[in-house]
Amino acid sequence: LLFVLGTVSCTLFLVVNSLYSASDDVIELTPTNFNKEVIQSESLWLVEFYAPWCGHCQRLTPEWKKAATALKGVVKVGAVDADKHQSLGGQYGVRGFPTIKIFGANKNKAEDYQGGRTSDAIVDAALSALRSLVKDRLSGRSGGYSSGKQSRESGGGDKKDVIELTDDSFDKNVINSDDVWMVEFYAPWCGHCKNLEPEWAAAATEVKEQTKGKVKLAAVDATVNQMLAGRYGIRGFPTIKIFQKGEDPVDYDGGRTRSDIVGRALDLFSDNAPPPELLEIISEDVLKSTCDAHQLCIISVLPHILDTGASGRNSYLDVMLKMAEKYKKKMWGWLWTEAGAQSDLESSLGIGGFGYPAMAAINARKMKFALLKGSFSEQGINEFLRELSVGRGSTAPVGGGAFPKIHSVEPWDGKDGELPVEDDIDLSDVDLDDWDKDEL
Repeated sequence: LLFVLGTVSCTLFLVVNSLYSASDDVIELTPTNFNKEVIQSESLWLVEFYAPWCGHCQRLTPEWKKAATALKGVVKVGAVDADKHQSLGGQYGVRGFPTIKIFGANKNKAEDYQGGRTSDAIVDAALSALRSLVKDRLSGRSGGYSSGKQSRESGGGDKKDVIELTDDSFDKNVINSDDVWMVEFYAPWCGHCKNLEPEWAAAATEVKEQTKGKVKLAAVDATVNQMLAGRYGIRGFPTIKIFQKGEDPVDYDGGRTRSDIVGRALDLFSDNAPPPELLEIISEDVLKSTCDAHQLCIISVLPHILDTGASGRNSYLDVMLKMAEKYKKKMWGWLWTEAGAQSDLESSLGIGGFGYPAMAAINARKMKFALLKGSFSEQGINEFLRELSVGRGSTAPVGGGAFPKIHSVEPWDGKDGELPVEDDIDLSDVDLDDWDKDEL
């Protein structure tokens, strides 16, 4: 019985993970071949973004295969496992499964397919889109994909954030830089370089924004700058190398799509970036400047210094610093305050009822927050932040819809707290007997 069950479950597993096979007329697409097969293609494409476990996708599969067979040689029909290749799904805004997109004349502007899920409906939509594409060509409105060659040669706006380097400028800009550089060595006649160019240009702009210029994307014409090509042993095009101060250059061997390049750049940025500062909320400016500048700001309310002493407080701050280091790639802001110091803020976040320490994550743009319900420990906070990082967890609006009044306070001096000193009363000159008589 166990053997039979095991066999059945194994078979089901294989079916779920193999909606399409090489024998189908559906072309399996991945981050590795998508740009070449679809974006660079003159053909019209219908592409399904699916997840193997999705019931609707499984029901669509036989219809999608029938449509692919019927359209063979007329319209290309492809499929992307967007559960496995999330970067590709994210690039095209896939939020649910299955999502079907039509890549027509302008491959950079895919259209959503909203028709029925039968092979007849799919074929009708494909032929309608094909008819429009042919009519556009007939009238001279190609709307087609541009290789980007013109922008590279003319310095067009598409490549405004890719830094062109030469034999003369390379060392000054790259070798002595504190920044991370991703450098593409290309040849103007190279087809693969032309395919990469729009992806490289789009990635350069996004990386510049997301890393505030700390990771730079550059390009070297290796046919002109042969000294550099010889120094770094460039044998084929394009070759992409990563340069970091004090380290030997390494080859980039990842995918060639914008999202692949951006993902690697952000990893390099986070690896080299110091952890964010952990600031005490001593004024309104500290709170607002931190929360306005980051997607989320993580605020801890720690117990009063008299309850923990310096060592207890530092242990809480150490936990926050470790979490700030762990999640530094998210580029969140990190703040803390003492219980009672910012009572209006606590009230607006519903903090205090569960005791201290407490933690809230705030999205200042939406004025929404989430509260840590687990323990104030590495494990508890990690689970809380991990849920937030993937868009899960319950949120609530900040009380009043805006940050409340923040009081200016003296920063913690790092010492144990002291009880306020009370003035000693000298009773030596008081005649208690007379005082009692007067009272009576």
